[in-house]
Amino acid sequence: MILLWVVILFFTGYACLVLWCCYAWCRIPVFQHSIIEPGIPISIIIPARNEEENISHLLEAIEDQSYPSALIEVIVVDDQSTDQTAAIVSSFPHVKLLRLSKDIQQSHKKRAIEFGIANASHEWILTTDADCTPPANWVSQIAAFAAAKDPVLIVAPVRMEDHDTVSSFFQTIDFMVLQSITGAMVHRRILSMCNGANLAYRKSVFHQVGGFSGIDHIASGDDMLLMHKIRKQYPNRVHYLKSKEAIVDTLPQPGWRSFFRQRIRWASKSGNYDDKAIMPVLLLVYLFNALFPTLLIGGFYNPVYWHWLGYAWLGKTVVEWPLFIAAAVFFDRKYTISLFPLFQPLHIAYTLISGLLGQIGQYEWKGRKVR
Repeated sequence: MILLWVVILFFTGYACLVLWCCYAWCRIPVFQHSIIEPGIPISIIIPARNEEENISHLLEAIEDQSYPSALIEVIVVDDQSTDQTAAIVSSFPHVKLLRLSKDIQQSHKKRAIEFGIANASHEWILTTDADCTPPANWVSQIAAFAAAKDPVLIVAPVRMEDHDTVSSFFQTIDFMVLQSITGAMVHRRILSMCNGANLAYRKSVFHQVGGFSGIDHIASGDDMLLMHKIRKQYPNRVHYLKSKEAIVDTLPQPGWRSFFRQRIRWASKSGNYDDKAIMPVLLLVYLFNALFPTLLIGGFYNPVYWHWLGYAWLGKTVVEWPLFIAAAVFFDRKYTISLFPLFQPLHIAYTLISGLLGQIGQYEWKGRKVR
């Protein structure tokens, strides 16, 4: 009976959290693009390591931006690539190529971004990843939003590209939920959440908060941990840009192994969050998901636990579905709605595994072993 009350307690807390996120996400106003004159100069910083298959697509998409090219500076920081990344970047005459020193031994992505910012000419810094593809109005949306809202940091949406594999389909589903929760939390100024694949901030503010100082020993966290520092000093000037024209597409991981490595990398920074309000939320989500294997195992001793397991699975799906539908509509992934319930067991398993290994394990990323 105690376990039943535990299930009810955690389900109630989880349901309240998800339904609140759904409400908050739907209440974010969609930003309407406006023409700004004379325009805001923007420096785009792209850290890249072994991205010969992707970097040209990104740079071509930046060349095709509707925003005046004279106001866009593109800086690619080559993070000790062992392939043809640097050679490809060099073929784009208007792109500034920098090379990260081989003396760097840790936090390579942060060092690359710092190096790029140090060589940037403009106040506004826009970061993305080398495997991303932005739409034609991406920079113009960022610039217009910066002019309209006077923020110091802009969190913008990211979406997974469509690939015909089970793993990429699951990543699309999971990532949309994460993105909608990110938007809800940032808009309501509750928690600091973002993704470095589509993030803009003022260079002066980056230096004012000390850049990555104090978090430079952590391999991950070039986005959220920096956002925490900025939000401390400017709690009312961190904004979420909800606009389809600002959505940056990113590639899914090619398989399950690389997917788990990515998620473990993301989870590894959670113990370093200065925004302590996020820890009870992460703990609630983790413990709620931990109830499912607990009930599954308990069913071998008392089959009634399997009934509770079924009710919990159904309740989780019903509670999450409105948020997922709202996200799928915004991100133009409506085809995922009907299949969403089928991936619930996988979502539970991945949440538990990545959350655990992110705190105690070592992972490999971009050919490097990281802890």
